[in-house]
Formats: sequence, structure tokens, C-alpha cells
Amino acid sequence: MSDFFDPGPNPNVTDPGGHKANHDVNAQKYHTQGVPGFWSEVINLFIVVAIIAVIFLLIWIF
Repeated sequence: MSDFFDPGPNPNVTDPGGHKANHDVNAQKYHTQGVPGFWSEVINLFIVVAIIAVIFLLIWIF
């Protein structure tokens, strides 16, 4: 019963080292891959639609 009234440390404590590490990882990703743009998203959508169409074609044929 005492645990209900004493939840412990605040879970929303930020970690400055963790924030910097996350920033470094994102910066490295953007440096190597670039920011995902509109055409990249359109091409990814086209690939997914093509894969689904091939699966439906194979089911329809067999």
C-alpha cells in the first residue's frame, strides 16, 4: 500500500548524455543517407504497391 503513495523517482528525468547520443546518431544517419524526401517516399510507396500487385497476380494465376 505504501508503494501506491510513494511512486519513486520521477520517470521524466531527461538524460543530457542520452540526448546528445541520439543527436549524434541522427546526424550521422542524415550525413550518410540524407533527409528522406518526397521522391524517396513516392518510390518506396511504388515498390510496396508493386510487391502487393505481384502477390495478387501470383494468387490469381495459381
